[in-house]
Amino acid sequence: MRVANLAGRAVLLTDDGAIDIEKASGGRFPADPQALFERWNELRSWSTDAEPVPYAEAELEAPTPAPRQVFAIGVNYRDHAEESQIEPGARPPVFTKFLSCLTGQDAVVALPQGGLTDWEVELVVVIGRRAHRVAAAEAWHHVAGLTVGQDLSERITQLSPPQPHQFSLGKSFPGFGPMGPWLVTPDELADPDDLEISCHLDGERMQHARTSQMIFPVPELIEKLSAVTPLLPGDVIFTGTPGGIGGTRTPARFLAPGEHLHSTIEGIGTLRTTFTGA
Repeated sequence: MRVANLAGRAVLLTDDGAIDIEKASGGRFPADPQALFERWNELRSWSTDAEPVPYAEAELEAPTPAPRQVFAIGVNYRDHAEESQIEPGARPPVFTKFLSCLTGQDAVVALPQGGLTDWEVELVVVIGRRAHRVAAAEAWHHVAGLTVGQDLSERITQLSPPQPHQFSLGKSFPGFGPMGPWLVTPDELADPDDLEISCHLDGERMQHARTSQMIFPVPELIEKLSAVTPLLPGDVIFTGTPGGIGGTRTPARFLAPGEHLHSTIEGIGTLRTTFTGA
């Protein structure tokens, strides 16, 4: 099942178009994409014979536009740890991205003036059932779906003192949390723990890996996070980026106005982002 946020309304997507969930269900389910996650188990058992209608991908917004919690994981691929000269620990580094940075498909993101903005393609997990002290073996049962994300990062702000660095601020400028184009339920994927992930900048491949190369796979992340705090329906987890970021290249390379970033995950789709000057 593919679920999306089409111009602020929750829709099912098929190969032929979009089905408005609130209208097709006769009001049984809400039109608000965020409120839908509170009814996720019920939605999964619902079916409809409503006719899909054409839609424009440019109208797709963040699949979960107003989560109560956004978790982001650092240093979760070994090649990224190596390029960053960081030794992974027994627990993943966790920070947050502020809600005002979230956006969707075909977002146009203004680069902060005087900043050095980097790309970080990531698999994004959206929670569908409350998870508290959940074992890794049960973690996938609490996932609503997966989408593509970019943890865009302005490195000057992120790495500024005082210690520890200002990760959440440097990663939360407007538009710095694009997600999309839609949410795919795990049962649509042959192996949700092993997906090809990549991003291309103006056609040049910058990152390429498989999600099976995560140091802490999705079930372990849910286990470790939920051991500390309940994960709520609609919450978001950015699961970390593979190697190939701009800041560790020689010479370093950062995003520039006019460039186009395409972020792709196997079985999910491609998230498109364009950059402008401030």
